[in-house]
Amino acid sequence: MRKMGINDNSLLSTQHGLNAPLPLYAQPCPQGFTALSTQEALLSAIVLAGGKSSRMGTDKALISIQGVPLLQRVCSVAASCADTVYIVTPWPARYQHLVLPRCQFVQEVPLSLVGQDQANSPHFLVPSSLHSHGPLIGFSQGLAQVQTNWVLLLACDLPRLQVEVLQAWASRLNTVEDQAIAALTYHPKGWEPLCGFYRRRCLPQLLEFINQGGRSFQQWLNQHHVQVLPSPASEMLFNCNTPEDWALISSK
Repeated sequence: MRKMGINDNSLLSTQHGLNAPLPLYAQPCPQGFTALSTQEALLSAIVLAGGKSSRMGTDKALISIQGVPLLQRVCSVAASCADTVYIVTPWPARYQHLVLPRCQFVQEVPLSLVGQDQANSPHFLVPSSLHSHGPLIGFSQGLAQVQTNWVLLLACDLPRLQVEVLQAWASRLNTVEDQAIAALTYHPKGWEPLCGFYRRRCLPQLLEFINQGGRSFQQWLNQHHVQVLPSPASEMLFNCNTPEDWALISSK
């Protein structure tokens, strides 16, 4: 593990032809939604909403926290930090009814490996039912759409995110050392990969890792330089995964 603290081609989908980018589904920004500062406009965000929610027993992206669906809550926080938010999910239609300003859906597809001799590229991935979805694959598909140098990555099950903390972290990005691919918090169990910042240019290394069979954020991050962000209060990174978690959040 190395702690410190290229530019990509589009990820391709044979679902829409070998040379077609993954589909995007945009929601218009409502009137009155304030424009971001120049600094914020240099940042995009990705929200991952592709989990099976097996422990929750229902789609946790749609559970209500203080009257607001969890995915909508997380995307609202993301939109307060970034100009464009990409929601990566296998089920865009499931969430179309939510109020999601500055958000675009990226259709997540499962992937199989294609060798360099087959695809003539070490960074080529095609959809298949042979491999299940996972956050690393979802992130790679969202990252292929990003146009900004940095992207904020968030899981959809973080009900206690604090905008001011994320914005304070974002203000440090111009000081991150050039060789770092990401800026994340670190705890005794490893990196916190689903609440932090990544450079867009890390996509080729990420796709190469996936093509080699890698599916673990921790394993991938441990191969590269990552800048450590100041640790927030532990409650900010609380994941709502079970009915008990939901009851705990709802009671406060």
